[in-house]
Amino acid sequence: MNDLEPILLARAALSRLIEPSDTIGQALVAAAGPVTAARVAAGHQQAGSALRRATAALLDERGIPATGRAFDEALQRWHPRAADLAPQRDLQTASRFGGRVLVPEQEGWPAALADLGQAMPFCLWSRGGGTVPPAGNCLALVGSRDATSYGLAITGDLAAGLVLRGKTVISGGAYGIDAQAHRSALAAAGGTTATTRAARGGDRSAEAGSTVPEAADAPPTIAVMAGGIDRFYPAGNEDLLRAVADTGLVLSEVPPGSAPTRWRFLQRNRLIAALSAATVVVEARWRSGALNTAHHAAALGRGLGVVPGSVYSANSAGCHRLLREGSAVCVTDPAEILELADPFTLLPASPDSGKESAVLPAVHDGLSPPDILLLDALPLRKGALPQKLAVVAGLDPPAVRAGLARLEIAGLARRTGAGLWQRSHRHKQQENTGTASTEHNGD
Repeated sequence: MNDLEPILLARAALSRLIEPSDTIGQALVAAAGPVTAARVAAGHQQAGSALRRATAALLDERGIPATGRAFDEALQRWHPRAADLAPQRDLQTASRFGGRVLVPEQEGWPAALADLGQAMPFCLWSRGGGTVPPAGNCLALVGSRDATSYGLAITGDLAAGLVLRGKTVISGGAYGIDAQAHRSALAAAGGTTATTRAARGGDRSAEAGSTVPEAADAPPTIAVMAGGIDRFYPAGNEDLLRAVADTGLVLSEVPPGSAPTRWRFLQRNRLIAALSAATVVVEARWRSGALNTAHHAAALGRGLGVVPGSVYSANSAGCHRLLREGSAVCVTDPAEILELADPFTLLPASPDSGKESAVLPAVHDGLSPPDILLLDALPLRKGALPQKLAVVAGLDPPAVRAGLARLEIAGLARRTGAGLWQRSHRHKQQENTGTASTEHNGD
């Protein structure tokens, strides 16, 4: 037995015994360490007075009232599960499905989860060949299950754009926005075989000659589940989630065989928020579960964005609510999401950045008002004398001469001979592409 095995077994046992975000269980692990905490929680070791005081002190730090009775009630709450506790069997089950368990004491544990403090999960059950990237490389896209065609289209564009920029898209594997985020991320990453099989519900076993790409260290997408990694939920997304496991990662804080419950859905949202540099709510009703993820992101100090929708759409009411409350900012494309995640990063152009590459600076940008007047006065074809330009622009001759020199240096004006001036070819080309927004006086 290596040094890490007792910790793996202890944390696997804790994930089976204690529900996610059980505050007393979290404090117990922080006070005693995973091995002792697992023995106490399973009833194999008595909790001494010193341990009880240490646990109560940690709860006190979080503003949670702690009494000896609360500790005893927690032990009684965990006791019924102790009889069926078999962490070694859970580890073998995960391995049989191509999974493993990640713990804070080993390499590969997402450092970003430390921001959860005592609410950090005891372990993560992982299915897939990749590793969880740093939070700076991960962005979460979440939203309504009953998504509109608008929401699905926007989600597809955002997910694909983020993956093409080398980022990992995190979501919850649910119907609607979540599924579209995973599907588009896989398609953008080039997981052709996996996504095709997911779309048509193909063979669940490894096919001969399959060309499913091996998961890279930076998976295109990660699904954070509310149930065990051995049972994909919802059933209608089973083939999609299987494709995510083939090409990306499926994560859960509850052990194999665990059923998704409402409580576990709400608790897994904190993991989505913590693993990501920013969370974007694409569509959400007034009381959508996606708002729970948004609130976790805001509490953690992560970036929070929302995609605006129609004021007549109930599916965007939650997004507009976040905007009105001031906790989120409006985002409309992948570049704005990356800016939200890291405002100080200069973002390169991306192959899919049609909007960014099409919008060039206007020729008037950066010019002073006299130079704008002079530029507007310059003829397109026939040259004009500085005296004529002074009349048209309403400037005195010295200002015209100085302005012409500046415009010539900027490549916006040129001398044609005999002291005549006109707009440069560069200025005409920008007008032809539609970037010049001001109508110019003719010659």
